[in-house]
Amino acid sequence: MRGVSEIFREIYEFRNILLDRELTSSVEKATQLLIETLKNGNKILVAGNGGSSADSQHLVGELVGRFLKERKALPGIALTTNTSILTAIGNDYSFDKVFSRQVEALGSKGDTLIVISTSGNATNLVSAVNTAKSLSINTVGLLGCDGGKLGSLVDIPIIVRLHSTPRIQEIHIAIIHTICELIEIELFN
Repeated sequence: MRGVSEIFREIYEFRNILLDRELTSSVEKATQLLIETLKNGNKILVAGNGGSSADSQHLVGELVGRFLKERKALPGIALTTNTSILTAIGNDYSFDKVFSRQVEALGSKGDTLIVISTSGNATNLVSAVNTAKSLSINTVGLLGCDGGKLGSLVDIPIIVRLHSTPRIQEIHIAIIHTICELIEIELFN
Protein backbone atom coordinates (compact mmCIF):
# COMPACT_ATOMS: atom_id res chain seq x y z
CA MET A 1 0.00 0.00 0.00
CA ARG A 2 1.24 3.46 -0.89
CA GLY A 3 2.04 5.79 1.97
CA VAL A 4 1.93 9.52 2.45
CA SER A 5 5.67 9.94 1.90
CA GLU A 6 5.56 8.05 -1.40
CA ILE A 7 2.65 10.14 -2.70
CA PHE A 8 4.28 13.40 -1.57
CA ARG A 9 7.55 12.37 -3.27
CA GLU A 10 5.63 11.70 -6.49
CA ILE A 11 3.92 15.10 -6.28
CA TYR A 12 7.27 16.80 -5.73
CA GLU A 13 8.90 14.98 -8.67
CA PHE A 14 6.04 15.73 -11.05
CA ARG A 15 6.10 19.42 -10.19
CA ASN A 16 9.45 19.58 -12.02
CA ILE A 17 7.39 19.36 -15.21
CA LEU A 18 6.54 23.02 -14.61
CA LEU A 19 10.05 23.87 -15.81
CA ASP A 20 9.51 22.24 -19.20
CA ARG A 21 10.24 24.79 -21.95
CA GLU A 22 7.21 23.86 -24.06
CA LEU A 23 4.92 24.23 -21.05
CA THR A 24 6.35 27.55 -19.87
CA SER A 25 6.18 28.95 -23.41
CA SER A 26 2.51 27.95 -23.72
CA VAL A 27 1.66 29.49 -20.35
CA GLU A 28 3.40 32.74 -21.39
CA LYS A 29 1.47 32.87 -24.70
CA ALA A 30 -1.85 32.12 -23.00
CA THR A 31 -1.22 34.73 -20.31
CA GLN A 32 -0.44 37.37 -22.94
CA LEU A 33 -3.65 36.49 -24.80
CA LEU A 34 -5.70 36.76 -21.59
CA ILE A 35 -4.11 40.12 -20.76
CA GLU A 36 -4.95 41.42 -24.25
CA THR A 37 -8.49 40.05 -23.93
CA LEU A 38 -8.99 42.00 -20.70
CA LYS A 39 -7.23 45.15 -21.94
CA ASN A 40 -9.59 45.19 -24.92
CA GLY A 41 -12.65 45.13 -22.66
CA ASN A 42 -13.53 41.52 -23.37
CA LYS A 43 -14.21 38.66 -20.97
CA ILE A 44 -12.88 35.23 -20.14
CA LEU A 45 -15.19 32.20 -20.25
CA VAL A 46 -14.04 28.99 -18.55
CA ALA A 47 -15.37 25.41 -18.67
CA GLY A 48 -14.42 21.93 -17.50
CA ASN A 49 -15.93 18.72 -16.14
CA GLY A 50 -15.58 17.17 -12.68
CA GLY A 51 -12.45 18.41 -10.93
CA SER A 52 -11.78 20.64 -13.92
CA SER A 53 -15.19 22.21 -13.32
CA ALA A 54 -14.00 23.17 -9.84
CA ASP A 55 -10.76 24.51 -11.36
CA SER A 56 -12.86 26.59 -13.79
CA GLN A 57 -14.73 28.15 -10.89
CA HIS A 58 -11.48 28.68 -8.97
CA LEU A 59 -9.94 30.57 -11.91
CA VAL A 60 -12.98 32.80 -12.34
CA GLY A 61 -13.12 33.42 -8.59
CA GLU A 62 -9.54 34.74 -8.75
CA LEU A 63 -10.46 37.04 -11.67
CA VAL A 64 -13.73 38.43 -10.37
CA GLY A 65 -12.65 38.54 -6.73
CA ARG A 66 -8.93 39.05 -6.48
CA PHE A 67 -5.78 37.00 -6.41
CA LEU A 68 -3.06 38.89 -4.51
CA LYS A 69 -3.86 42.57 -5.12
CA GLU A 70 -6.77 44.76 -4.16
CA ARG A 71 -8.02 45.85 -7.56
CA LYS A 72 -11.12 46.18 -9.70
CA ALA A 73 -12.95 43.01 -10.64
CA LEU A 74 -12.07 41.37 -13.96
CA PRO A 75 -14.76 39.91 -16.24
CA GLY A 76 -14.87 36.13 -16.09
CA ILE A 77 -17.67 33.58 -16.29
CA ALA A 78 -17.47 29.94 -15.22
CA LEU A 79 -19.81 28.06 -17.55
CA THR A 80 -20.04 25.30 -14.93
CA THR A 81 -22.06 27.03 -12.23
CA ASN A 82 -25.68 27.52 -13.29
CA THR A 83 -27.40 24.20 -12.60
CA SER A 84 -30.64 25.33 -14.25
CA ILE A 85 -28.81 26.07 -17.50
CA LEU A 86 -26.72 22.88 -17.31
CA THR A 87 -29.70 20.62 -16.65
CA ALA A 88 -32.00 22.34 -19.14
CA ILE A 89 -29.47 22.09 -21.96
CA GLY A 90 -28.50 18.56 -20.93
CA ASN A 91 -32.14 17.51 -20.94
CA ASP A 92 -33.38 19.43 -23.99
CA TYR A 93 -30.29 18.88 -26.18
CA SER A 94 -27.57 16.69 -24.67
CA PHE A 95 -24.71 16.95 -22.20
CA ASP A 96 -22.46 17.49 -25.23
CA LYS A 97 -24.06 20.95 -25.68
CA VAL A 98 -23.98 22.27 -22.08
CA PHE A 99 -21.02 24.56 -22.75
CA SER A 100 -21.41 25.33 -26.46
CA ARG A 101 -24.91 26.79 -25.94
CA GLN A 102 -23.54 29.05 -23.21
CA VAL A 103 -20.63 30.14 -25.40
CA GLU A 104 -23.18 30.99 -28.10
CA ALA A 105 -25.30 32.97 -25.63
CA LEU A 106 -22.61 34.70 -23.58
CA GLY A 107 -19.54 34.89 -25.80
CA SER A 108 -18.54 37.77 -28.06
CA LYS A 109 -15.85 38.29 -30.65
CA GLY A 110 -12.58 38.98 -28.86
CA ASP A 111 -13.46 37.05 -25.72
CA THR A 112 -11.33 34.07 -24.71
CA LEU A 113 -12.65 30.63 -23.81
CA ILE A 114 -10.47 28.47 -21.57
CA VAL A 115 -11.29 24.76 -21.52
CA ILE A 116 -9.80 22.55 -18.82
CA SER A 117 -9.52 18.81 -19.40
CA THR A 118 -7.09 16.23 -18.03
CA SER A 119 -7.67 13.97 -21.05
CA GLY A 120 -8.23 16.65 -23.69
CA ASN A 121 -11.08 14.61 -25.15
CA ALA A 122 -14.27 15.86 -23.46
CA THR A 123 -16.92 16.03 -26.18
CA ASN A 124 -18.74 18.96 -24.59
CA LEU A 125 -15.51 20.98 -24.50
CA VAL A 126 -14.73 20.12 -28.13
CA SER A 127 -18.21 21.37 -29.03
CA ALA A 128 -17.66 24.57 -27.00
CA VAL A 129 -14.35 25.25 -28.77
CA ASN A 130 -15.94 24.72 -32.18
CA THR A 131 -18.70 27.19 -31.27
CA ALA A 132 -16.12 29.68 -29.98
CA LYS A 133 -14.15 29.49 -33.20
CA SER A 134 -17.30 30.15 -35.24
CA LEU A 135 -17.82 33.35 -33.19
CA SER A 136 -14.17 34.57 -33.40
CA ILE A 137 -13.61 33.81 -29.72
CA ASN A 138 -10.02 32.93 -28.79
CA THR A 139 -9.43 29.51 -27.23
CA VAL A 140 -6.96 28.18 -24.68
CA GLY A 141 -6.78 24.58 -23.48
CA LEU A 142 -5.41 23.63 -20.08
CA LEU A 143 -4.90 19.95 -20.86
CA GLY A 144 -3.22 16.72 -19.81
CA CYS A 145 -1.82 13.54 -21.38
CA ASP A 146 -0.96 14.33 -25.02
CA GLY A 147 -3.56 17.12 -25.27
CA GLY A 148 -6.17 14.83 -26.84
CA LYS A 149 -8.55 16.22 -29.44
CA LEU A 150 -8.49 19.66 -27.83
CA GLY A 151 -4.70 19.91 -28.16
CA SER A 152 -4.92 20.44 -31.90
CA LEU A 153 -8.21 22.35 -31.80
CA VAL A 154 -7.53 25.25 -29.40
CA ASP A 155 -5.48 28.31 -30.35
CA ILE A 156 -3.07 27.85 -27.45
CA PRO A 157 -2.74 24.39 -25.86
CA ILE A 158 -1.11 24.19 -22.42
CA ILE A 159 -0.36 20.50 -22.09
CA VAL A 160 0.78 18.82 -18.88
CA ARG A 161 2.28 15.67 -20.41
CA LEU A 162 1.37 13.21 -17.64
CA HIS A 163 -1.21 10.44 -17.39
CA SER A 164 -2.02 10.77 -13.67
CA THR A 165 -5.23 12.79 -13.30
CA PRO A 166 -4.45 13.99 -9.73
CA ARG A 167 -0.95 15.15 -10.71
CA ILE A 168 -2.28 16.89 -13.85
CA GLN A 169 -4.90 18.70 -11.75
CA GLU A 170 -2.30 19.77 -9.18
CA ILE A 171 -0.12 21.25 -11.92
CA HIS A 172 -3.19 22.89 -13.51
CA ILE A 173 -3.80 24.74 -10.25
CA ALA A 174 -0.17 25.94 -10.18
CA ILE A 175 -0.59 27.18 -13.77
CA ILE A 176 -3.90 28.90 -12.93
CA HIS A 177 -2.27 30.71 -10.00
CA THR A 178 0.70 31.72 -12.16
CA ILE A 179 -1.59 33.14 -14.85
CA CYS A 180 -3.64 35.07 -12.29
CA GLU A 181 -0.54 36.54 -10.68
CA LEU A 182 0.90 37.63 -14.03
CA ILE A 183 -2.42 39.21 -15.07
CA GLU A 184 -2.49 41.25 -11.87
CA ILE A 185 1.14 42.33 -12.29
CA GLU A 186 0.55 43.46 -15.88
CA LEU A 187 -2.80 45.18 -15.37
CA PHE A 188 -2.43 46.60 -11.86
CA ASN A 189 1.26 47.11 -11.13
